[in-house]
Amino acid sequence: MNQYPPIAEHGMVGDLQTAALVSSEGTVDWWCTPRFDSPSLFASLLDSERGGHCRLAAEPPDGGMSVRQLYLSDTAILLTRFMAPGGVGEVADFMPPVESPAATDRHCLIRLIRVVRGSLPFAFACRPRFDYGRAPHSLTRTDDHRAVLRGPGTDLHVQTTADIALHAEGDDVTARFTLSAGQIAGVVLTSTAGGAAAPAPPSLQEAIGQLEHCRAFWLSWLRSCTYRGRWQDVVNRSAITLKLLTYAPTGAPVAAATMGLPEQIGGERNWDYRYTWIRDASLSVRALIDLGFQDEAYAFRRWLRDRIDAGGSATGDPLQIMYRVDGDPLLTEETLDHLEGYQGSRPVRAGNAAADQLQLDIYGEAADALIVGRDIGALRGWKSLSGVLDWLCDHWDRPDEGIWETRGGRQNFTYSRLMTWVAFDRGIRAALYTSRPAETERWTRARNAVFRQIVEQGWHDKRQAFVQHFDTDVLDASLLLMPRVGFVSAHDPDWLSTLDAMNHDLVSDSLVYRYDPAASPDGLRGSEGTFNLCSFLYVEALARSGRLARARYAFDKMLTYANHVGLFAEEIGPSGEQLGNFPQAFTHLALVTAAMALDEELNREGTDPREADHLDHLHVTVHGLVTRPGSRS
Repeated sequence: MNQYPPIAEHGMVGDLQTAALVSSEGTVDWWCTPRFDSPSLFASLLDSERGGHCRLAAEPPDGGMSVRQLYLSDTAILLTRFMAPGGVGEVADFMPPVESPAATDRHCLIRLIRVVRGSLPFAFACRPRFDYGRAPHSLTRTDDHRAVLRGPGTDLHVQTTADIALHAEGDDVTARFTLSAGQIAGVVLTSTAGGAAAPAPPSLQEAIGQLEHCRAFWLSWLRSCTYRGRWQDVVNRSAITLKLLTYAPTGAPVAAATMGLPEQIGGERNWDYRYTWIRDASLSVRALIDLGFQDEAYAFRRWLRDRIDAGGSATGDPLQIMYRVDGDPLLTEETLDHLEGYQGSRPVRAGNAAADQLQLDIYGEAADALIVGRDIGALRGWKSLSGVLDWLCDHWDRPDEGIWETRGGRQNFTYSRLMTWVAFDRGIRAALYTSRPAETERWTRARNAVFRQIVEQGWHDKRQAFVQHFDTDVLDASLLLMPRVGFVSAHDPDWLSTLDAMNHDLVSDSLVYRYDPAASPDGLRGSEGTFNLCSFLYVEALARSGRLARARYAFDKMLTYANHVGLFAEEIGPSGEQLGNFPQAFTHLALVTAAMALDEELNREGTDPREADHLDHLHVTVHGLVTRPGSRS
């Protein structure tokens, strides 16, 4: 086993309440249970010695083995194939979906082994390290096929079928066995609350039945997908990934399955992403809505409305930027100094101190999620939203930490203003369309004031572009969302000049940086790679602006950076490696929206992409709508 496999050399399995990463070598090296944001059982991704893992792999005596990993088509069942001169076998990893809406402490990871040709010897080792590797555990063996490893508050039951006999190795369990063509065996890992009754011993037929049920679940779920475009397979994989990253009991999506994976190897930009960001979750749900998955939208909107009604945020504002998956606003950040970090990338942080930051853009994303088209949801939802907009009228004009959660001090970020404009705009439209009670005159004054401020202070004459904040000439890729949210036409000359400036400053061979931290210090040391979310937003912006050839080139190129099973981490490093937490919901939702935008524009009748750039003179600039100080209208 490699000490630290590349971040991209993993697939993800999950049961809609938690998820595990399985490396292409057959090692489960990340699993937190019973929830995404629970302490880890396996975390060798963050410390190969102390983190814990569960390995199941072929070990042919003559070597020369090759390994391939793939998903069963349109499912979350992961196959790892081992091919050697003496035999070919595979391990199918999956977690049976927890279809009950109730949260549970019992979660099951099934590993089915099958040999299809010749014979292959396999090695199994289960070495959990509870509570991020901080807590000891004890081992109790029931018989040759059942054992329980007990940690603080959590038990891990290891059960095998008849062909696999377990052996104690200290407080861990191991096994060695050989299978021949046609033989199937299985290992079942079940986590429970401490002291809970052991699961019934699995039969091989039951395990195979669970696999078929899991396959049927995902195929049935995907039938709701309305996308029928050019990139069906990659969009389906992104949709499944977004679903896997959603905590079903509350409908709250997490930003990523992992914590602590670095944006720069050896650097300090190592964050915990296992929580629900209002921004990320709102955009994820909008992507699922666009694909036809309405149940996920309703569930998240209930969760979001409940957060507004509950109050109690860390900042005292109606919302805070992130929560635990159950809605708990307390996310105390701690440093796990006993873990060396992925390839020595320290510190390893659990929790996230950014929870108490002020990021005003979240109110725009929340409003956009609560008001889907002309659907404003339940009556109580309108009451909650209108109260937030009343509050925002008095609080929108403040510096904040911005979308990228910089730790270098608050600024008047243009993107934050943009999304407060969205919040007012969506509220006004919904109130007028549905005749709901609202302070629409007050909201309109605030919306117009935000608009003027963006145009007068967020625009930089010398750069001929909208910039990151009001006191800089630095560009920011978050503003690629300006056309999508309806603030500016995608063909507006001011927007096209902004897009050109971004292409010059932030784009490297179709890959896009968030911003330049050297030019706009963010309070952190080191650098980072290109940001996958922004690269897909760039594709969408190009497509909507009529630059279809460039958009399709950039999209096709981005798809080559997906890993072997179609998953993306947060960033792409200088050598094309994936960096940051994995897989990242932000990236996959942006892939979906980019694919849909490209399809729509490519299918638009009567549009020649070569002519689009010549239509710019027909559009009035945003600046023509506002008289700036010292200028004439």
